[in-house]
Amino acid sequence: MSPVPTDQPGPVVAALHVAKGRRLPTRSVPQLEIVAARGIVGDRYEGSKHRQVSIQSQEALTEAEGIFGAPIDPGLTRRNITVSSGVVPRDPGSLIRIGDVLLEVVRVAAPCKLLDDTIGPDAQVALRRRGGSICRVLESGLVTVGDAVDLSA
Repeated sequence: MSPVPTDQPGPVVAALHVAKGRRLPTRSVPQLEIVAARGIVGDRYEGSKHRQVSIQSQEALTEAEGIFGAPIDPGLTRRNITVSSGVVPRDPGSLIRIGDVLLEVVRVAAPCKLLDDTIGPDAQVALRRRGGSICRVLESGLVTVGDAVDLSA
């Protein structure tokens, strides 16, 4: 799914992705059900203690594309939520609000070698320091493409 264009000031949810298993491809979805202390219903990390939701910025992906030399599909990065703009917080304890959902950053989402296999050689290098963050869920809710995002909740 292509990122959603917006005339809205501030970041919005541009794309949503889930995968049933760790090495299975992600699939684009219009909405996610996110449950406190559990994660995304139907995602490979549902029920994980800390790695419940991953989030990245389209701006960071665009920057990585410049280094990589080709477009990078947000779904191929294996992140769950792509926001249209802004810098995704990286510091543990930072909060991100998307509608009713409140996420707490646990750690940086470091790109893995698998990205070189799915995107192309050196994708991992291009995405280094641009891979977003891993979060745990503090408050439940639905997240839909187009929802407003507060990266400094």
